[in-house]
Amino acid sequence: MYNFNCRLVPKNYQHVLALVFAVNEVNENPQILPNVTLGFHIHDSYFSERMTYWATLDILSTPYRFVPNYQCGIQNNLMAIIGGLDFETSLHMAAILTGYKIPQLTYGSFAPEDAGQSQSTPFYRMVPNEAHQYTGIVELLLHFGWTWVGLLAADSESGEKFMEILQTLLFQRGICLAFAERTPKGSYFEEYYDMISQWLQTYYMIAESKANAVVVYGEDKSLFFLQIWLVAGEVENVTSMEKVWIMTAQLDFSAVAFRMSQDMQPFHGSICFTVHSNEVQGFKTLLRSLNPFMAGEDGFLQQFWQDTFHCFFSKSSTEFSEPCTGLEKLDSLPSSGFEMSMTGHSYSIYNAVYVVAHALHAMFQSWLKDRGIVRRWRPHLQKLQPWQLHPFLRSVSFNNSAGEEVSFSEKREFEAGFDITNLVTFPNNSFIRMKVGWMNLDAPPGKEFSINEDKMVWHRSFHQVPPLSQCNKKCPSGTRRKKKEGEKFCCYDCAPCSEGKISYQKDMNDCVGCSEDHYPNRNQTQCVPKSISFLTLEEPLGMSLAFGSVFSSLLTILSLAIFMKHQDTPIVRANNRDLTYVLLLSLLLCFLCPLIFLSRPDRVTCLVRQMAFGMVFTVTVSCVLAKTITVVLAFMATKPGSRMRKWVGKRLTSAIVLTCTIIQAGICTVWLGTSPPFPHFDKHSVRGEIILECNEGSAAMFYCVLGYMGLLATVSFVVAFLARKLPDSFNEAKFITFSMLLFCSVWISFVPVYLSSKGKHMVAVEIFSILASSAGLLGSIFFPKCYIIILRPDLNDKQQLIKKK
Repeated sequence: MYNFNCRLVPKNYQHVLALVFAVNEVNENPQILPNVTLGFHIHDSYFSERMTYWATLDILSTPYRFVPNYQCGIQNNLMAIIGGLDFETSLHMAAILTGYKIPQLTYGSFAPEDAGQSQSTPFYRMVPNEAHQYTGIVELLLHFGWTWVGLLAADSESGEKFMEILQTLLFQRGICLAFAERTPKGSYFEEYYDMISQWLQTYYMIAESKANAVVVYGEDKSLFFLQIWLVAGEVENVTSMEKVWIMTAQLDFSAVAFRMSQDMQPFHGSICFTVHSNEVQGFKTLLRSLNPFMAGEDGFLQQFWQDTFHCFFSKSSTEFSEPCTGLEKLDSLPSSGFEMSMTGHSYSIYNAVYVVAHALHAMFQSWLKDRGIVRRWRPHLQKLQPWQLHPFLRSVSFNNSAGEEVSFSEKREFEAGFDITNLVTFPNNSFIRMKVGWMNLDAPPGKEFSINEDKMVWHRSFHQVPPLSQCNKKCPSGTRRKKKEGEKFCCYDCAPCSEGKISYQKDMNDCVGCSEDHYPNRNQTQCVPKSISFLTLEEPLGMSLAFGSVFSSLLTILSLAIFMKHQDTPIVRANNRDLTYVLLLSLLLCFLCPLIFLSRPDRVTCLVRQMAFGMVFTVTVSCVLAKTITVVLAFMATKPGSRMRKWVGKRLTSAIVLTCTIIQAGICTVWLGTSPPFPHFDKHSVRGEIILECNEGSAAMFYCVLGYMGLLATVSFVVAFLARKLPDSFNEAKFITFSMLLFCSVWISFVPVYLSSKGKHMVAVEIFSILASSAGLLGSIFFPKCYIIILRPDLNDKQQLIKKK
């Protein structure tokens, strides 16, 4: 053993005890390496490159003679080296050990992801792949919604690599760095006051940042200086800085004795990634049984005892006032000085000893299989070379005393993940690590990352838990992120979603459109199913139109009944009785047509309603036209010598009605044969509704039907207008003129109103036009006659009809 006059780090003494405990277990186990005893030497790097190289060369020299690469006298069978604690120390050691091909089992270093370096260095990493830790940090930040974070990394090669990889991962997952600072280099044996100004400059910058989550990366000594830094901030009356410190597995609270009382409260609620560990049976019993007066060959124990309990031994210096009694208990020490539970680093050392033991056992078993004689082992032990152990180390696989499998991956990395622990501190500067989750990429899909928020303890200063760590508040639902010019993408404004789009989650980059059968609600936070809309009898508008249709139909039937009852009176006979009946029947069908429009549009109703409307109205208008022409011809036929008499009669009126109807039937047939109407769901015209309507198929053919009816009405109007000055007592030209004027006015107004309407209102406009124009014909032509027949029978006389003004 080598004991330089330097202060011991009490926390790291557990690493030594874990090594001793494991070696003793192996030596006492008859199932592993029978008749072979494992030994060890302990060397310290003192966090110094010079001392690391010196210690490594000393391992390769004859004991107590520093002659590198030369051994004589008592031979030490050096088979493997466990260490170092940090990455730089491991690399410095590997620079010498690589040439000797001596296996190096690192228990605290996390080598960068460099395949070339992985092949050139003889590392067997007793820690998981650091990629697991990178992924775990990102998943942790995303889990709590921390998108504006800070990063502190050690000013070293591993710190630079960590910062480079993590920044890339954070950017890919939408997380921004509020700051990325490198912590100053230093060692436990340098005066830290020289670095206070540099630390405080960084402290002010972080204290003013909105980032409440700070990722800290470094080696063991980095956290020591971070503690000093926080305490220095309090001393300089800097505003108290409460952050969620997210610490990597390389960090540990390793305080030297004179700093064991340092305040731990700033780290309360911190989240730490730690190398996976488990309780090893018998280890706590060993810790409780330690007695400095029975140290034996342990040259560290008395120094550890006096530094941690502030006492002295009789042969030691009188730096402390109280003598050591040996009754002091490790349980009474704060966790920052010594932990009773086996730490991740100690657990890795414990496993490393067993890895070497099982590899040696496998190699001896291989020899036994080849030679078959156990006593031949010993001559070979002196000739055993470290490089012969490599094949057995790569394939080693066993269950340790904690029941966990220990093996290496193809990259010579320990196949395990990281524990996520929550740090709970106490006023006496002690703390406990509460396991709240884990990160293991080798776990089944979907279970690689897990954390239990219910177990989390947060810093007492946070008013909201979990605390926020964002550049600005999240955009609420119904809005989207809007980039701020000149700022990082995590700093943004919130803009309302454009019309027709929603954002159903907070902080959405873009609003999304609803499907065709949904529409945004008023707050534009979710899509609501559209209701299917069509004009029905159940709603007030439909009921009103249906009532108008039925009422007008009853009036038409009443008029027809009156005319049929008084069919032999002069006024009925004088108006072409048969043509009048046809006109009244066609008007009755016109009034009943809207009932087809008030049913649910389907394939049959869409085909029937426009065709029926076109044909019935054509018959009606052609009857009016025939009646008008008949009136004019009848008047002209009364003149002496007129040739018009032969045209006056039923044959002419029938020909007019049939001819006009057949032409309209031809137009409808072409319409049906080329592009017939069909039911259609209009999902865009009206917000919140899917309009079930009849698509006319060919708009041109629809307007041809209307245009043809308009042509007949115009001809009838013109003829009636020209005959309006005929004697009132003889003809009805004035009534026909007025009825055609109403008819044309209604349908001329119909076109623009129909085109500007949507949904059920478009159907309502057409129904209203049908009822209004039909009512105009019924009222203008038949109500005056019904008035005479019912109320003025004295005027229903032949003499009255033929007398002249």
